This record gives sequence, C-alpha cells and structure tokens, in this order.
Amino acid sequence: MASQSHNFSGNYLVLRPNEVSVLDLFRLLWDHELEKKAFVECPPEKFQENIRRKWLIFMSLSSQKMLLHAAKPLRWIGEKLEMWVNLVSLNDNIFVLFFNLLRGKVKMVDRESEAFVSFIGSLDRRVELDQNIKPGDCRYFGALAAMAAKISYENQAFVERVVRDYWKMEFIGYYCFWNDYQKKSNTQAFMVHDKTTDMIIVAFRGTEPFNADDWSTDLDLSWYELDEMGKIHGGFMKALGLVMEKGWPPHIDDHRRSLAYYTIREKLKQKLNPNNETRFMVAGHSLGGALSILFAAVLALHKETWLLNRMEGVYTFGQPRVGDKKFKEFMELQLRKHGIRYLRYVYCNDMVPRTPTDDLTFLYKHFGACLYFNSCYKGKVLEEQPHKNYISLFVWIPRFLNSGWELVRGFILPLIKGPEYKETWSLIVLRLWGLGFPGLSAHNPHEYVNATRLISRRIYHQLQHHRHPWKTINGYA
Repeated sequence: MASQSHNFSGNYLVLRPNEVSVLDLFRLLWDHELEKKAFVECPPEKFQENIRRKWLIFMSLSSQKMLLHAAKPLRWIGEKLEMWVNLVSLNDNIFVLFFNLLRGKVKMVDRESEAFVSFIGSLDRRVELDQNIKPGDCRYFGALAAMAAKISYENQAFVERVVRDYWKMEFIGYYCFWNDYQKKSNTQAFMVHDKTTDMIIVAFRGTEPFNADDWSTDLDLSWYELDEMGKIHGGFMKALGLVMEKGWPPHIDDHRRSLAYYTIREKLKQKLNPNNETRFMVAGHSLGGALSILFAAVLALHKETWLLNRMEGVYTFGQPRVGDKKFKEFMELQLRKHGIRYLRYVYCNDMVPRTPTDDLTFLYKHFGACLYFNSCYKGKVLEEQPHKNYISLFVWIPRFLNSGWELVRGFILPLIKGPEYKETWSLIVLRLWGLGFPGLSAHNPHEYVNATRLISRRIYHQLQHHRHPWKTINGYA
C-alpha cells in the first residue's frame, strides 16, 4: 500500500519517522539494503547507498523522531514564552509587571487577540511600512514583501488590524491549510490587495520556532522526482498541498480539506478579473519562501498561463533550496517565459539558504538572482551566496566574530539610522544565544526587513542587466 501512495512519481525517497524505533536508528548506519526497511521507501533499483547518504538519512529520521516526542512540550514552552513576552510588553516592562502582580492588576491578553504577538513578532515589533519607500520606488515591492513575510507569523486578528489600520490595504483572507501527509492544518498564509499599486500579495508563513510539525517539514529529506520538474523536497511539497496517492492533479474534487496550492489558485482566479490589470506577487520567509517559489512551479506544471502572466514576482527571504538541477532549469525557463521577477534575499551567515546541501549527495540547487547582504546591510547581486553550504570548516571563526559584531551593531544602528532600528530585548537575548550557534540569529525576519529598507536603489538597477531578466511592469523596475 505504501508504494501506491507515490504512483505519481517513478523515483522517490520517503522517510517514515513514525515507523522507526530507537534500535532501528542505532542499526541504520551499518545495516545493508536500507531500501527494504519499513522506515525508508524508495524504488530498490534506483537507490544508491553510501555512507554519507546513510548518515544524512540517520540525522533526518532521528531529528524527526525526536520532534515527534517533543511536540507537546515544545508547544507548551512556546506558549508560555510568548505569553510572558506579551505580559511584559503589555504592562510596559518587567518591573511594572511585578508591581501590577502585587496589586492584582496585571493586564492580560488573549492569544487570538489583535494585540498578541508571536515570538517572531517579539523580535521585531515594527508593523508600519517604511514611509521613505513610496509606491513607484524600485525598493517598494521588496520592502512590502519582507513586511508581509514577517507578519505572516501572527494570528488572524493581528494581521487584519495591521493591514487595515497601518497599511491601508484591503484584507482578503487568512488561511490554515491541510497537510495530507501530516493529517493536520499547519500551513498558513494570508492575502491582501494593495489598491495603490493594484497588487495582490500572497504571504506564506515560515517555520514557527516552537512548532514541531514545521521543523519536521524542514528536516524531512524525503523527495519526489516528477518527469517535467525534476527532484523536489518532499516536505515542502506536502506542506503546499501534495495530495496523497495523486500527487499534483490539475484539479481536485474533494473540497472537504483546504489545500494551500489549490485554494490560493482559486482565490487568485476570483480576484484577478480579466477586465482589470490587477497583478499578484508571492512572498515568504524561510519555509514560506520555499512554498512561494514552489507555488509558481506548480502553476507552471499545470500550465496556468493566464495566472503566470499576471504574476509580478516571487520574493523570498532566507529561503532553503527546493529542488535539483533539473528543477532549477525548469524554473529558469518558466521565469523567463512569463517575465516573472524572482528575488532571493540572503542575509550574511543565515544558515537556512545553505540547506539542503548542494553537494554530491543531494545536488539541491538555488537559482534566480540572489540579493546578498553582509552584516552592514551592504547588498550585491550574486548567482549564489558565499559559502553555499552551511557546513564549512573555513568560515566558523568568521561566523563567530560576525555574531559578536551583530550584537554590538544592534546598539549602534539606531544612533545612525533612527529609533525604528532599535532592537527589542528578545532579539538581544537571541543574539546572545546565537553567539554559540552562529547563523541561527541571522535567520530572523528582522534582518530582512532592515536589508530591504536600507538597500541601495543601485542594486535594483543592476538587476535590470542581470542574466535573469523580467518584464518591467507599470514603471516598477
């Protein structure tokens, strides 16, 4: 029965952490005929076994197994931490909180209220768009996409309030989508309409720090190969709405569960009237970035030409690799064919864009224009970020030194650029923790909001001469 669930792909590797025991994990590294184990499924004739591949499979399965057991305590820790951060903020500071506690007058906040911020939101409380970047500015869509990716981590009431009161845009919808493999609704996105530029923004939420399902999606080294598109990360496919036993059918008849790709595609068709010039863009941070570019890929797979021609661009921030060389070639062709802007923002030592690895084991590839920023937010256009894989012995010392500089920079930047760049105490604590794990704190959305606000217009002008051209739409170049 297991093999029937992947009849849409002739070549695949599927890891099953639910079916692996602790003893299996210990025996995995020296066992032969790995493809015959219940916790690894793949076509036997196509499986290539080697030590490095087995080691990575071991790491993926053990990490996912640990997350399965840690899901409830991890969620509990996240809820308590977020509640604490919100209580401190709502009561002005920790001292006032204790004073209010003694008086029995602590100000409380509900998790689903418009005032409640997530842990990601506590790292950067900015919700307003940069008033110095107006519609028509070449930086506008990048800065808007970064903010949309950032607030996608918040609850519906929060997002709706920000869109309505601060951005002055039309709120279209907030969605929780079904994952047909995890059997949970854990993929989130929202849609808004910027009437000033007549642009619909679709923003996918990235990996929540205390959500075990999200981390399992990222760490799942399963993959599926499709004839037209090549090899694609299985976790990302499942999160976007891969249908059990069917893969990516052009249409689905069962509407009992809301699947991300199909739901958003239909919402866009409803909003993009053939008689108007409304366009749309897709954005996301981390996992959300991977879902953004994969959404465009599945549109191309289904030959949704009308929608692709209305797509202004895909903007991703700290996005991991999604597929192999064939997937890269497929997407480069589609982006050129439909004139779609694809900008992949990478900040300094961010570890996530450097995964999964681009090596002889997995051969995952980035593509499109990489806007790379150093720790001073100086940007340049590259084909690939420096030190393309995270595991590199030559850059550990510079990464440690850079983490220290980022901590110091947090106190300097507000003095130079203004109070909106002042860092929260939550972010300072994260930077201190990041001193022992360089590249982790560099992944937070705060860095990408800063990068898109401080970027030089010259960088966007350079993109016009980059080897990945796109159409100039309505004066936005």
